[in-house]
Amino acid sequence: MSLTGRSLVSIDDLSNGEIEALFSVADKMSDSLSNQSGVCQGKIMASLFFEPSTRTRLSFEAAMLRLGGRIITAVEVGATSLAKGESLADMARVVGSYADIIVIRHPWEGAARVVADYAGIPVINAGDGGHEHPTQALCDLYTIKKERRTIEGLKIALFGDLRYGRAVHSLTYALARFGAIILFPPSPGLEMPEHVLRKLTTEYKGKLIRLEARDQEVKKGLFPLDAMYVTPSSSHQLAMLPDISIQIELKKTGIDTLYVMRLQKERHAPAEEGQELKKNYPVVDKKLLKGKEFKGTIVMHPLPRVDELAYELDADPRSMYFKQAARGVPIRMALIALLLGTKEITISKEAASFVQKVDYPIYDRDSGVRCLNSNCVSNQETETRYIKPEFKIVSLEPLTLGCLYCEREVHPQYIASSEWHQGMLETKKYHSADSHWIRKIKPENLIIFDSESEAGAHGFKPSSYITAHRRGR
Repeated sequence: MSLTGRSLVSIDDLSNGEIEALFSVADKMSDSLSNQSGVCQGKIMASLFFEPSTRTRLSFEAAMLRLGGRIITAVEVGATSLAKGESLADMARVVGSYADIIVIRHPWEGAARVVADYAGIPVINAGDGGHEHPTQALCDLYTIKKERRTIEGLKIALFGDLRYGRAVHSLTYALARFGAIILFPPSPGLEMPEHVLRKLTTEYKGKLIRLEARDQEVKKGLFPLDAMYVTPSSSHQLAMLPDISIQIELKKTGIDTLYVMRLQKERHAPAEEGQELKKNYPVVDKKLLKGKEFKGTIVMHPLPRVDELAYELDADPRSMYFKQAARGVPIRMALIALLLGTKEITISKEAASFVQKVDYPIYDRDSGVRCLNSNCVSNQETETRYIKPEFKIVSLEPLTLGCLYCEREVHPQYIASSEWHQGMLETKKYHSADSHWIRKIKPENLIIFDSESEAGAHGFKPSSYITAHRRGR
């Protein structure tokens, strides 16, 4: 198997075996950075950063320059034809004819997927809104492996803004696949999105243990917890310990990695802004790390930091965030070279696949169902001219759709079947999504509506159950 010509939009675009092979290439390049200048000679990378960036942009550009390639760049939407109303698809086609590989950061969730669909050359997602940041996850995994030699069985705590932290979303998926135990401390209003947690249990098959309100000593301990994810292959004692025993076990065995995220205030809605979130935001400092469970913990942060990570920790040997940033160059060098095919790796068919992939039915009918995420690329006026909403049907009870672009979930209220009505008005009925009909309609025949008005606009009439329910209100 080869990575040549492929794109990296999500961390799940690479198997575990491919990630391990990429790390091996990064190791070799790291040992001789100055000797890599012929690897990508004659190749051009388009560096498209439509959101602010320091580390990611410069590390990608440094990586390409060290490989002997060249760079063309655009750093502001206002300085490009996107500001004139050009679509991402048109931009991707044009830039794809100028360069050999594209690296893009964009505020719209799903933008990198659209560019990858139309560019005709490899595309790397350098962060799409609050969705994913797969190359940061690669840097994070690489650092953990360098410092801990393994990931399987490690206890890794994710601290801070888990709701909008795109880097931590990609990292969470990768950690689950590599067999880590993931700890979720409380972060009121900033909890990990439900679609991320659902993926942990449905695609990676592990167990998510949510600590109930009664487990107060766990939730309010020195290192409080709201939830914990345990991989299916883990035989670790934590998997079998309920309630207060979890806290005791953590004090005894310790936390291997503390991954800190800043408050992603640029992605918060205006109503969420204010002093309350900032006032209650967790801070990692010497006082916290005095706890027995942190004695052997490494502290990581994707940077930039604001107030959540004390400067006093910079000299602490447990702090890894500057090493983490430095390792971004060899990781991105390896990735660029592998996607361009200027470096080859041999990966067995088994290593190139991972069993967690779930083949969800796809829903792409134009029946009025829309992603509720206003920042999703499928909701942008310039893009709706050529793309339409598409969803994975991730659950039937309750009916849950996952947007193919941003992965946010939608819970529609009404359903119908294309098989039954056959164009006849008397059988063209719609039903409640929580009725028994959801189990009887085949996915390929399923028609889904956001509202009764949308169902009516498509010529469907309410079923007798819905009519009776209206009367009873």
